[in-house]
Order: sequence, then C-alpha cells, then structure tokens
Amino acid sequence: MNLSKKNTQPAHRVAINTGILYARMGITVLISLYSTRLVLGALGAENFGIFNVVGGAIVMLTFLNAAMATATQRFLSYAQGTSDFDKQKSIFNVSIVLHIGIAIVIFLFLEGAGYFLFGGILNIAEARMSAAKLIYQFMIVSTLLTIISVPYDAVINSHENMLLYAILSIIESLLKLSIAIYIMYASFDKLIIYGFFMACLSVFLLLLRRIYCYRYYTECHINFRKHFSKPLFKEMTRFAGWSFLGCSSSMLANYGQAIVINIFFGTVVNAAQGIANQVSGQLGSFAVTMQKALNPIIAKSEGAGNRTLMLKASVFGSKVSFFLLMFFFIPVLIEMPYIFKIWLKNVPDYAVIFCRLLLIRNMIEQIFITLTISISAVGNIREYQIYTSTLTFFPLVISYILFYLHYPPYALYIVFILYSLINAVLVLYFARKNCELSIPLYLKTVVFRCVTTFMLIIGLSFIAVLFRSEGNIRLFSVISISSISSGILIWFVGFTFEERKSILQMAKKVIAKIKLKCCLRYITTQ
Repeated sequence: MNLSKKNTQPAHRVAINTGILYARMGITVLISLYSTRLVLGALGAENFGIFNVVGGAIVMLTFLNAAMATATQRFLSYAQGTSDFDKQKSIFNVSIVLHIGIAIVIFLFLEGAGYFLFGGILNIAEARMSAAKLIYQFMIVSTLLTIISVPYDAVINSHENMLLYAILSIIESLLKLSIAIYIMYASFDKLIIYGFFMACLSVFLLLLRRIYCYRYYTECHINFRKHFSKPLFKEMTRFAGWSFLGCSSSMLANYGQAIVINIFFGTVVNAAQGIANQVSGQLGSFAVTMQKALNPIIAKSEGAGNRTLMLKASVFGSKVSFFLLMFFFIPVLIEMPYIFKIWLKNVPDYAVIFCRLLLIRNMIEQIFITLTISISAVGNIREYQIYTSTLTFFPLVISYILFYLHYPPYALYIVFILYSLINAVLVLYFARKNCELSIPLYLKTVVFRCVTTFMLIIGLSFIAVLFRSEGNIRLFSVISISSISSGILIWFVGFTFEERKSILQMAKKVIAKIKLKCCLRYITTQ
C-alpha cells in the first residue's frame, strides 16, 4: 500500500501530516532521551565525549541528509507543481549520479581529514586512540551511504509521505534503545560496540527507504540511458553544488565546535556538549516535524507559479514552528538543572549552561527557518550560499581565539548566538531580494509577535520559581503555567486576526472531513 497522500487539499494535507508526525514524536522523544541516559551510564563521560567528538558526524548525518534532500526535493516538488511526471523521473536519475559524485568527494575529504585529526589535533588519551579511529571509520561508511540515499529521502518528502517517515523514526528509536540496553551488559569495548551498531543502524534504515521507494514510486526506477538529461544535470549540479556548499559548511562548523572544545577542554566537556545536542535535537524535532509537512507545499506553490501562496505558507510556517519550539523549550529552560538531575545519574559539568544557550540559539534561528526554504524554492541561491557559507566559519575562529585567551567553554555558544542574529539579517535580505518578501511586514507580524509572546510566557512561568523551592511541585507548576499561558497568548498575541480566522476555517474543514469519513465507514459496515 502506498502510504502517501495525494488527493487532499494543501491545508488538510498539512494538518494530516502534522498529526501523524506528532503522534510519532510522542513515541520517540521519551525513548530517545531514556536511551541517552543508558548510553551515558554505560560508556561513562570520557567515552561518551570521545564518541561525540569523533563520531559526532554520525549524529549530524540526519542534518546532512535533510539539507541535501531539500535540494533534490525542490526540483521534484517543483515538477509535481507543474504536473510533469517525465521530468520527475529524469530528476531522480540525475540526482543519483550527482550524489554518487558528492559521496566520492566527501570520502576523499574525510580520509584526508582523519590523518590530521588523529595526528595531533584531537585531545584523546593514547589508550583510547585505537577505538576513536575505528569510530571514525564507522562514521565515514555511514556518511557515504547516507549521501547516496539522499534522492530516496527527497522522493519521500516530495510525496509528503509522513506516515512512512513516522514508522521509520519509531523503528529507529526502538533499535537505539535496544543498542543502549545491549552495551550496558557487553563485555567487549563498549565504545567500539556502540559506534559499530550505530553505523549499522544508519545502513539498515537507509536500505529500508530505498526498498520502499523502488517498490511504490515509479520515478525511482533507475534507467540512465532513458531518463538522464544533460541540461537538467547541469542545472541540478549548479543548484546542488551551491546547496551542498551551504549544508556542508554548516555541518563542518557544527562538527568544528566539538573539535575546538576538545582541543582546549578535553573529552569530558565534549560529553556535556553531547548532552546539550541530544536535548536540543529531541525538543527541536517538534518544530522540524511541522517544517517537514510544510516544505513540499512551499516548493509546489512556487512550481505552480503561486508566489503569494508560497510566501503566505512560509511566513505562517515560521511563526507556527517557533511557537511549537517555544512551548517545549520554556519549561526546560527554567527547570533544566532539576530535569537533568532526574534524567541523568551524573550530570556532566557545563551541560546545563551549554543546553540553555543552545536552546536560545535554536529559537532565534527558528523564526527565520522557512524563509531559507522559500529562497531555495525560487532557485537563485548562488549569492545567498556564498555569503552564508563564508559567515558560518567566523564563530569557530572567534571561539578559538577566546579559548586561547582562557575564556570559559560556554563562550562558544554565546558567539554562535551572535552569529545567528547576523545570519537572520542575511536571510531577511535575500528573502526580500529573491522572494519579494516585505521585511517590515515580516518583522511586525512574525518577529515582534514571536518575541513578545515568548517574553510574556517565560515571565509568567518564572513566577513559580519565586515562590517554590526546587522539586516536583515547582516543576509541575512551571509546566502548568507555561502551557496555559502559551495557549492563551499564542492565540491572542502571536496570531493576527486573519490568521486566527484561517486556523478556525481549516479546523472546521478537517473536522468535517473526519466526520464524513466516519459516516461513510459506518454506512459501509451496516
């Protein structure tokens, strides 16, 4: 059975897909956070830090995969918007060739980089160096297979098949939990076993995607002789090249954070960074879920020539994804020390402050996240990627200098927050230039409303801290105040009157559709 939803209206389709993905999130988040606790307990802070700094790119495979898939998805969704099925086949075949070439380049780069990393750059105890080198090779294998399988992820996203995505995510979470339980009782080197199984997990999930796509999506059948197009190859190479520049520079900058931390402070502080990344990733996935359901609509609207709908979806999407992030972030920001005590047996030094600063940075970036998708949907990304890719590496350089001058580890996250603010200005500029976005209107309807709503909710939620000592009652009070005030303030302060009206209309349509299906199902069973 094909799990995709093709014949529903955009608003209804987004609602269904978002509902599926949030059901998936309810299952996977708790499993993933519990798995992290088990892994940290089994490996210890030093080994967990080694995995974070050496095998950290395995964790970032999800980011690389999503970023590269967005480039291919843009072409597929654009073609779907114009109803050109033959072009979809050509796009897929060209994309396969393109990503094999990218995988070869990345392989050569990673093997060369490994020589320098293990030649004196990384601060790893000699006794654990052999294990670290093995983890690095596991990472390379996973990276190559991930890149080659990017076109399949792009097809799944362009078809808005969120049920498949949800099923695969649940399988992934359960397998990670199984790995965590296994290494607790393993007699062999726990770090090597963990790295090996994590790499195998990446391979297994990628194979599942490829098998499904080959079986259910006809455009995924490879026939280079029939469907390969040189003009399309040149066009996609240019676009994918600039897109790859952006996502690879961002990935390297994120990975570079772990290396810079490691050089000055060692693997124990890398463990704190790994915890912060885990929390940020799991909580942030609630907003990513919304984006995954919305991104194909943005690209298809631009492909159909409807720039107005594309911008409307992008502006509304930025606001909604921010509010979803904020809803989960605020209680965690306030009660993080107590939550970490409950969650982890031994909380690594700097884990709390790292995580708080990282969550703040994520919230800043979330306000502008769908504008980058709009810029990509229009297609003229060369100048945008040059500027953003160049800017990406400056925080690493500044952080290195600060650490050399004996600043504390959390200075890195403060520098990256400043970078996110500068990058936001750049995104607004190119959204106006390429997509005809009105910056004053965006600042008024999105940025101002998001920031105002956030400040009001966190201020109200912090009242519980003033009158209660740390404990379960205060945690429950913060969550309750935050949840209630979020529901009220997001509706009346965050959304405009027109947006509230549109949400109510969409809700009525979805409810009516559900009632109709229930009635038809009841009639057919009688």
